[in-house]
Amino acid sequence: MTAPALARQLLVASRPVSWINTAYPFAAAYLLTTRQIDATLLIGTLFFLVPYNLAMYGINDVFDYESDLRNPRKGGAHGAILDRRVHLATLWAAALSCLPFVAYLVAVGSPLSWLVLAASLFFVVFYSAPPLRLKERPFADSITSSIHFFSPAVYGLVLTGATWTWQLVLILLGFAAWGVASHAFGAVQDVQADREAGIASIATVRGARWTVRFALGCYALAGVLMLATSWPGPLAALVAVPYLITLWPFRNITDETCERATAGWDRFLWLNQLGGFLVTLLLVWWWLITS
Repeated sequence: MTAPALARQLLVASRPVSWINTAYPFAAAYLLTTRQIDATLLIGTLFFLVPYNLAMYGINDVFDYESDLRNPRKGGAHGAILDRRVHLATLWAAALSCLPFVAYLVAVGSPLSWLVLAASLFFVVFYSAPPLRLKERPFADSITSSIHFFSPAVYGLVLTGATWTWQLVLILLGFAAWGVASHAFGAVQDVQADREAGIASIATVRGARWTVRFALGCYALAGVLMLATSWPGPLAALVAVPYLITLWPFRNITDETCERATAGWDRFLWLNQLGGFLVTLLLVWWWLITS
């Protein structure tokens, strides 16, 4: 395979549409704590933007190859079907692209920040890779997936020595609940394909209808938790509303009609952009009133 063809495969495997979902939490946590732009902010943001996602999704695509072949929605934003010839190259690219960034972050961090970063990367790898393969352990799959997205924020806070308050903890718990909901709903559309492939998930074990309702509850919980934060944090509860509206039509979905949820998942991908924009406005507001 030519170098340009390999580069295209790796790009698709890294899910560019989702890059911002991991880089943004780190950058926001770091910037709002330090109030300055420095080399560590830039290097850390770049790490969570591309290498982190290549590792997370690339490893997933390698170890999910057989099941992905049976899944009609795979390809593009929903996940690459990597040519078998590039599997080893993908794993090497993920490791080598992360290595210099991790080395820098370890050099500038504290032992506690090393622990958080190590935990984040542990879950990136073993969500998909054996022997743990947490994505096939119901409930652990949704929790681990959520860790992928809120751990960069936790890492940014620990790296910068942020002052921990109960309001900050509530924000992170709300973010975690959002992540659990998002993974659970995403698993619904694959109930049939996963069962045929012998893959367990929260949705295959609990069923499509229960899982959608569970996701609705987690999104609602995320909004409720934000109501208890300091101003203008309570306004972030409104960000949960579009997600609830998107999932509501699927609350009675059945295992046999699970693929209908793909339409909701497609909207979810763009809802993240809207949600990120609204959260950014609130963070700017908080920056201004606390300066």
